[in-house]
Amino acid sequence: MEKIKHRHIRTNGINIHVAEIGDGPAILFLHGFPELWYTWRHQMLSLSSRGYRAVAPDLRGYGDSDAPPRASSYTAFHIVGDLVGLLDALDLDRVYLVGHDWGAAVAWYFCLLRPDRVRALVNMSVVFQPRNPNRRPVESMRAILGDDYYICRFQEPGEVEEEFARVDTARLIKKFLTSRNPAPLIVSKEVGFGGSSQKPIVMPSWLSEEDVEYYASKFDKKGFTGGLNYYRAMDLNWELMAPWTGVQIKVPVKFIVGDLDLTYNTPDMWLQSHSSCPVCRTRVRARGTGSSVGPIENSQESVVGSGSGFGWISSLPNQAIVV
Repeated sequence: MEKIKHRHIRTNGINIHVAEIGDGPAILFLHGFPELWYTWRHQMLSLSSRGYRAVAPDLRGYGDSDAPPRASSYTAFHIVGDLVGLLDALDLDRVYLVGHDWGAAVAWYFCLLRPDRVRALVNMSVVFQPRNPNRRPVESMRAILGDDYYICRFQEPGEVEEEFARVDTARLIKKFLTSRNPAPLIVSKEVGFGGSSQKPIVMPSWLSEEDVEYYASKFDKKGFTGGLNYYRAMDLNWELMAPWTGVQIKVPVKFIVGDLDLTYNTPDMWLQSHSSCPVCRTRVRARGTGSSVGPIENSQESVVGSGSGFGWISSLPNQAIVV
């Protein structure tokens, strides 16, 4: 870990914390919620030893990066703008892109808005969802899943923050990162995100108490509002992305999903994604994993093996063509 270098870069009007290591073709890693650059530490070390330059920022609103207070500052254009400025500051013309959870959603937007900066994409957990011109996304979720669906619960500024504040941050992190329930996350106000049970949470092999404490220390300092603002900007993104309705993803893609992830268990998502992502080479199912599929790439073989997303990157020509 001490080999990974850290610095702040001024981009798009804010300061972004970035971790980096290695030389060679660059891989840009984008984390999800509630995560940080730290999510990718194992991949960064392994891939840098194999001739890649690994770059992982704390996205806007997270960790040691700036966190503008208003949800309107967290649109796809803001986040992609941050990343384009980051690449320019690092003198990187094109990168291999890797995203998980919200990082995957940002990566899809990146490929729509600036495909000229992306060699290829490995995305996890979140499929590309074409814009439905007839209904806003949060409205659709409320109609199908109800007001207690977690994304709907996240919408009111300050409400969930107050609820989170009543729960030990480390326990909250554990609950989010260890979830393996393929059903939609429904959380009533009566039960809350802390849950009704105080039983110890069983930790997977890839997540240690030390890891959880690192995440918790950053969220205790920064708060959760920045990360929640990504959810609160979903309808605004829907408005702003109207000119891109019907546009396909035209960069090479490999998609990885856990078989206990909601995405894997929602067939309509796959069908919509396939029609809008014609250059998606393969879809990989990770057995026994939920939405936190990213950390399964810890092991040496899964990081660089031919079946992994990172092994697939290694098999691509260095000058992969955007088609």
